[in-house]
Amino acid sequence: MEERLLIVFPHPDDEAYGAAGMITQARQKGTPVTYACVTLGEMGRNMGRPLFANRETLPQIRKKELLDLANVLDIQDLRMLGLRDKTLEFLDIDVFADKIEEIINDVKPTHILTHYPGFAVHPDHNATGAATIQAVKRMPKEKRPVVWCHAFSKDRIEHIGEPDVIFDVTAMKDKKIEALKAHRSQTEGMMNAIDFDRLSDYPQMERLLTREEFWTYNWE
Repeated sequence: MEERLLIVFPHPDDEAYGAAGMITQARQKGTPVTYACVTLGEMGRNMGRPLFANRETLPQIRKKELLDLANVLDIQDLRMLGLRDKTLEFLDIDVFADKIEEIINDVKPTHILTHYPGFAVHPDHNATGAATIQAVKRMPKEKRPVVWCHAFSKDRIEHIGEPDVIFDVTAMKDKKIEALKAHRSQTEGMMNAIDFDRLSDYPQMERLLTREEFWTYNWE
């Protein structure tokens, strides 16, 4: 069976931080990738550094950045769900899951990547993960795709153990930097503060750029 990957994240730039290396590896193998981005991140605090956006212009700027990101990572199937940033936790989970289920039925992915509900820090992250799990849970067990979850809360290891899916994305480092830079309004200040020729001086960034880890969702 041909692998097909579906990414379900709430904000433009979630994919750059958490999965750009894995996405690059998938595309290099010819794996089709669909990215369902739930919001435009229009309530984000960052407006560029130096400032070039405002609350009125940010949604369209972030939409353009998302399209640029899709070009960087060769994502040919980008779905924008158009839900409102910072409101996802208040949605009816079944209504939210309906939207994701529609994409699953269309794409028929073998693997889905989303956030691990309860262990992804931001309420939008947790709500998106929960709705994605809800959508997959509706499927017969034998037809469910593998669900990989991104988790980064401080207590994640304590509660869900060590990650079981680890990608060494060192070879994709430059592509991941390019992906982060595509989201200029959100990342420019951070990226300009780093000397990438001396990456070992920035251990957190070095880890971000060379290692991506996920947890296979346990339906039991």
